[in-house]
Amino acid sequence: MADDVEECRAALGRCPPGHSDRSSFLNNLAVSLEDRFTQRGDPSDLDESIELHRAALLLRPPGHSDRSLSLNNLAVSLADRFRQRGDPSDLDESIELHRAALLLRLPGHYNRSSSLNNLAASLGERFLQRGDLSDLDESIELFRAALLLRPPGHSDRSLSLNNLAASLRGRSTQRGDLSDLDESIELFRAALLLRPPGHSNRSSSLTNLAVSLGDRFTERGDLSDLDESIKLHRAALLLRPPGHPNRSSSLNNLAVSLGDRFLQRGDLSDLDESIELHRASLLLRPPGHSNRSASLNNLAVSLEDRFRQRGDLSDLDESIELHRAALLLHPPGHSDRSSSLDNLATSLGDRFMQRGGLSDLDESIELHRAALLLRPPGHPNRSSSLNNLAASLRSRSTQRGDLSDLDESIELSRAALLLRPPGHSNRSSSLNNLAVSLDDRFTQRGDPSDLDERIELHRAALLLHPPGHSDRSLSLNHLALSLRDRFTQRGDPSDFDETFSLFLQLSQISHAVSRTDLAAAKSWVASAEETNHDSALVAYETALKFLDQHVVLLSSSSRHFDVVSMSTASLAVDAFSCSIRNGALATAVELVEQGRAVFWTQLARFRTTLDELSAAHHTGAALAEEFRQLSFHLRNAFDQSTGDQSPQTRQLTMEWNDVVSRIRMLPGFSRFLLPPLFSDLRKAAEEGPVIIVNASQYSCDALIVLSDRDPVHVPIDITQTEVFDLSIEFQSLSKEFGSFDTQHKLIKILRKLWHDIVDPVVQALGASNVHPGSHIWWCPTAEFTPLPLHAAGLYEKKRDSLPHIYISSYTPTLATLVRARRQVSQDGSPQYFVAIGQGNPDGGKPLQCVAPELAVVAQRLAPIVSSFMSLEDGDATVKAAFDVLSHNQWLHLACHGMPNRKKPFESSFAMRDGPLMIKDIIRSDWRNPEFAFLSACHTTVGDEKSPDESIHLAAAMQFSGFRSVIGSMWSVDDEVAQEVVSAFYGNLVDGSGRLDCTRAAMALHKAVKKLRRNNVPLEQQIVFVHIGV
Repeated sequence: MADDVEECRAALGRCPPGHSDRSSFLNNLAVSLEDRFTQRGDPSDLDESIELHRAALLLRPPGHSDRSLSLNNLAVSLADRFRQRGDPSDLDESIELHRAALLLRLPGHYNRSSSLNNLAASLGERFLQRGDLSDLDESIELFRAALLLRPPGHSDRSLSLNNLAASLRGRSTQRGDLSDLDESIELFRAALLLRPPGHSNRSSSLTNLAVSLGDRFTERGDLSDLDESIKLHRAALLLRPPGHPNRSSSLNNLAVSLGDRFLQRGDLSDLDESIELHRASLLLRPPGHSNRSASLNNLAVSLEDRFRQRGDLSDLDESIELHRAALLLHPPGHSDRSSSLDNLATSLGDRFMQRGGLSDLDESIELHRAALLLRPPGHPNRSSSLNNLAASLRSRSTQRGDLSDLDESIELSRAALLLRPPGHSNRSSSLNNLAVSLDDRFTQRGDPSDLDERIELHRAALLLHPPGHSDRSLSLNHLALSLRDRFTQRGDPSDFDETFSLFLQLSQISHAVSRTDLAAAKSWVASAEETNHDSALVAYETALKFLDQHVVLLSSSSRHFDVVSMSTASLAVDAFSCSIRNGALATAVELVEQGRAVFWTQLARFRTTLDELSAAHHTGAALAEEFRQLSFHLRNAFDQSTGDQSPQTRQLTMEWNDVVSRIRMLPGFSRFLLPPLFSDLRKAAEEGPVIIVNASQYSCDALIVLSDRDPVHVPIDITQTEVFDLSIEFQSLSKEFGSFDTQHKLIKILRKLWHDIVDPVVQALGASNVHPGSHIWWCPTAEFTPLPLHAAGLYEKKRDSLPHIYISSYTPTLATLVRARRQVSQDGSPQYFVAIGQGNPDGGKPLQCVAPELAVVAQRLAPIVSSFMSLEDGDATVKAAFDVLSHNQWLHLACHGMPNRKKPFESSFAMRDGPLMIKDIIRSDWRNPEFAFLSACHTTVGDEKSPDESIHLAAAMQFSGFRSVIGSMWSVDDEVAQEVVSAFYGNLVDGSGRLDCTRAAMALHKAVKKLRRNNVPLEQQIVFVHIGV
């Protein structure tokens, strides 16, 4: 390269001024210097090249045959210098020179297309610098003209197609004209066809088309565009192997697209892959790389998305560290510094909400302050920064009680409101935020002017949330509570009346609901109960309707259990009590069903209703998929919402309502997503009465549900606190079974159960002509769930106890029992039985009794069933258990039961290679399971905080399809288990010599009776219970 320059310099030296070829030699030296600049980057080479091109141009006056060439060369060199130094005068001069060259290259000139292309490109660059759309429009017209001069077969056609496509995409971004974007995509497709595999620019064409399709997906939401974009990004990445200069860009593009698809479809594998690609891209952007901060930010945001889905705090922690690293790359003066400060502050605020570490909140506040300083009056994001800082200060005031934080929060909220005038998309959010802070200050200082202003602000917000708006319930609730507070302060009856007229409007909301709607309805419930208002029952009905609709939006995944249990706390049992107090007994049954075992109900709903819908016909399958997609999008929108619902959320809500309406129009689906009516629920009592036993803070009651009559109410003379104390006492005692003499204490508890609860029910059953020896089902709620109601009695000679009067079973809900009754076994169908035993589990205490117990089961059943198989010890692994359950409908399982009362979905059966957990069981898809005998300890022990959700091993088997299940309430003695099993299976066979799962309760009853004759300890006589049909 140096030789070329020196040779050209020597040649020019031999050609003095006045020589006829001097302009050519000036041009040659200029071009050589420019080439050397491209190689070495020495700016003096580029400066000299430009001066030489100027000198050559002076020697080629108007009329000279090479004048257009000199104009073009000087223009190109000036454009190069502009890219290096950013001096706009270089770019302006370059454009004027390209215009002059074009005037000399008239239609027909062989270089006209190059001049059109060069001028178009320079105008496009100036548009990017100054934003003047006339430059972009002219650039597009010039690119079109160049393309016309480069017909199919022309060597530069693909370049012209690409250039025009890129400019149209840029204009679409500016003006939002989707016809530009559509044309851009077609041009990029045409360019790609001209760049087949092996072409040096193929990866660029794949990327350009992929990016444009991604843009169109963002605008129109057509998932086929996003899928194609991902496919093209994958293809581009394959052409950019390790070492390729653009590999990090391809990794980033594919990662972003997969993240977008995750937000649409909810497939966590897309999010996981996106995160790994962002990690790989970051590795290729080491310290000093111009795009490192973008990669740090993208990875941080993706990890936050995954945290919201899975709740793994390590993702949030890593996200924070990445935001810190990005902030270091945005020092004071950097254009993105305020965004980095804001992102880190928000993530620290999220972590404070999770862990409560005040240092996170303090740092978040300081970062929000720093971001605000960088967003002075006039900055487009100033109102957002004011709002964020105000919210953080209010949180700290709540934590520490420092009223100066609260005062500052209020002033910042006022400032944010001023920047959000009428018509601003976030105005209602600012009205609400200021009102909430004033409420906090009123609570602290009691200044009535704060309360009055708060009410006016909430009124203004409500006007911005008309009927149909997804935030209307939030505004109704806030205004109602504010008026209630003022009524409490001043006693004006008009405030009280308006409070409940606002709450009553909640009952008219029919759209799919967020947690905010549910919270508003629960607020109404609490206010109505507190003031004994006659709208209480309507409030409960509304709250449980909202709960039902909200749960539909959750995926049937254990990670949403906390959302459910938090939302349902006491709602169903209090609704039951309210209905009883209002004499609405059928309503009591409907409401308690709606609000209990919500997770299982949801799981069953998705397994049956959507499966039935998908199988109904082609329309049903399409509607089922549309419903799944919209539910996922809407849940994400609600979960990620921080202020006003976006237009997108409102649109999703409308679409969700529409698809539900269309599904309900299909034959057989008129009650899709609607909770069962009493007329359906009473079918649970077709084989015997179901007794709901309910403990509420307002009353304790039993309700006997009969199939052919109205329910029978049985008042119970005990308080919820007494039931709770009795439950705690019993659970403590059950831990001592087998190690201490606990019989006296146990009998004392069973007698109390008899006196206070069971005997009044037995009397009412007798009065309802339910004869001794009949089969009854207990459906306990809340604090009643851990108590052995089936064993209540006086335990004195010739005195009553329940096992002497009725055969007892349990059911978590009536709907569960109805579903189990609906699955009728086919007479004569083959019966496949598997016995699984694990006496030597991974890391667990050996069980000597397992092998003899399985031998007893085999002896009893092998001659009777169509197929009997046994899986023991080394063969009894988690995978093997799942495999055999996929083609056996009858199960006996002998192993360790491992309840986890804090994380109930991790309760498990101990297999050879590890735990078989509830969270694994609920993902199963077993075909027509009939019966399971769970010969393991604690299989009916559930979540200690949410007993009404019935998250325990026996329930998991039942909700996975087993119609009839035997489980245990506490530890089982090995010898007793063997004795029960032997007697039980002897009685499970019907008159035709076949197993009949509907005989399970009677078979257990007879087996326990035999234990009583053998003087087995009382706690072992009553440890096994039957659940289901």
